[in-house]
Amino acid sequence: MSAVPPPPRTGSRLLDWEHLVRTEDGERLHALLWRAGPGWRMVASAVLGGGIAERAWVLNAQVAHGYRRTDPARHLASLAVAAGAAGPGVGLMTAAEVSDPGHARDGGAEAVATAGVSVRGWAASPAEGARGAAAPGTVNVVAAVPVPLTDAALVNAVMTATEAKVQALLEAGYDCSGTPTDAVCVAARAPRAGAPTHAFAGPRSEWGARLARAVHRAVLSALPGEPGPARTGEGHRARRPAPPAPPRPLT
Repeated sequence: MSAVPPPPRTGSRLLDWEHLVRTEDGERLHALLWRAGPGWRMVASAVLGGGIAERAWVLNAQVAHGYRRTDPARHLASLAVAAGAAGPGVGLMTAAEVSDPGHARDGGAEAVATAGVSVRGWAASPAEGARGAAAPGTVNVVAAVPVPLTDAALVNAVMTATEAKVQALLEAGYDCSGTPTDAVCVAARAPRAGAPTHAFAGPRSEWGARLARAVHRAVLSALPGEPGPARTGEGHRARRPAPPAPPRPLT
């Protein structure tokens, strides 16, 4: 018998991240873990837990520059086990700093982003695509809405989040649509009796609009200050909330 999901939480923080730290190959590395628990469906482009399925956690792990492991899914799974994450989940990687992510909320939708844009470009490029697995992504976006979405709406939500990410990059002065290895994960509540399941998540739909605004501000928050102009406003680093609790060692 499957667990009964709790009701949606619209007045509290959905993406309640836990900050972890570990030492790997002599380097101090950070990670963010969201223990979502039961009752969530996620769509993700992640190397671990990608696709559409019920997931209980999301791990965004920093790895060293020049990462060379050929088993990233196994690596992420081992980090999640070490952190005590239970059940199936989503694992993302990045060589960018994750200890100070961008975060934004809009009408119940939330987004958290980590960003490193030293290697960036336009999606439509004349260069040939590389074979095999790509290096760890550098702009990772995790977003959540407290309502159920159909499969099609989940895919639509990925489109909306990606458009909002590109909008933030352009507004910040970056001449790119992203990096070659960006990743995205959107979480929505699992369907439940008596609650409507939303069929749309485009940028002009009720929840898509909120999702877009949250992702847009979260990415702006996560981007380095250069080369774009300084910005202020909700979700931006200039108005960062109080520092989080010290990271928990990940052994």
